[in-house]
Amino acid sequence: MLQELPEDQRGDAVSSMVYEANARIRDPVYGCVGAISSLQQQIDSLQTQLAFAQAEVVHMHMRQLSSPENASPSSGNTQSRRAARSLFNMDMVMDQTDMNDSIWP
Repeated sequence: MLQELPEDQRGDAVSSMVYEANARIRDPVYGCVGAISSLQQQIDSLQTQLAFAQAEVVHMHMRQLSSPENASPSSGNTQSRRAARSLFNMDMVMDQTDMNDSIWP
């Protein structure tokens, strides 16, 4: 199998086979697939936690905007612009974090 590969790819192929063999020793049933599945679950959990944290930040910004000390006419436009900019930035972060992405089809 290694002889069919170009020479510059053989080292990577051997490293991959060693990794897969060690994963099979650690987990005889699932091998690498078990490790990948575990990592994917961790990613999903962390993405959910990130989404909740981002939502909490937006909630805190909205609560801060509605507080009485932010109601003065002179600071209204500045506060509104800051809030709009902050919410826009949060939307950009949320757009980059697609919680439905998965390595599994």
